[in-house]
Amino acid sequence: MPTNLRIREGSSPNRDDNPKLVRENIRAIKHILGNNITPSLADRIEALTQQTRFSVSAGELQIISGNLYVTHTALLRLARRKRCRGIHVEAVESLCNSASGRYVLKATVYPSKTSSGFVGYGDADPANVSALVRGAEMRIAETRAVNRALRKAYGIGICSVEEIGANSSPTTASSFSHSGAKANGKNPGLKVRDWLCQIIRQYKLNPELVKAYAVDFCGTTTLKDADRTLVESFVQHLADSAQKDRNALRCQLNSYLRPTQEVGS
Repeated sequence: MPTNLRIREGSSPNRDDNPKLVRENIRAIKHILGNNITPSLADRIEALTQQTRFSVSAGELQIISGNLYVTHTALLRLARRKRCRGIHVEAVESLCNSASGRYVLKATVYPSKTSSGFVGYGDADPANVSALVRGAEMRIAETRAVNRALRKAYGIGICSVEEIGANSSPTTASSFSHSGAKANGKNPGLKVRDWLCQIIRQYKLNPELVKAYAVDFCGTTTLKDADRTLVESFVQHLADSAQKDRNALRCQLNSYLRPTQEVGS
């Protein structure tokens, strides 16, 4: 099941100079960890920011259980910024078992015309994906494979959020689904859209600003153009941000206000 994915040439949204972004990233991580940031972590953030221009506030870098992770969105934006020539993805048929929901995919990233390619493998099955995306194991395996290949191609030495197991995220899908089930009387296991609507209602967020944030997070012109995995990553990121500090999240959302738009409650 080979597929070919072409990265369009172009540049990501403009960033300020790297020293300023380093300060912003360290300040954001301190806010998340309650100022409890080690010198080694600060050094890693500084080096990674200088190398990639990843942004914590944009959701490109995340802290989970005290460890630093990069997101699929950040890696794709880096590939576009570096003018990646393309990505080839195919299933490793001998290791796949559709009956049990296990998939292994191989991704090859070609950062330049002359490159022989950087290979990464990704696997997914019901045991190592969140309940929120159960049934989408093939897409998760593809994302993991692409992430590993991109990290190799561009020398990213930290794991991606999408590669870690189902129980590693700060807000688990199962606990969120359970709260949703109590709220609406349905069985656990919310759809992504329902989960997003629940977050908006629970934390009294402005839906239009959330939509604008989602489009920016996914790096697409409209939300309907975004890959499902990216949307799922955004909703998880929104839930985590709202749980940790709703006021900080609302400040982030307010940055998407148009001049004639008023801040909602």
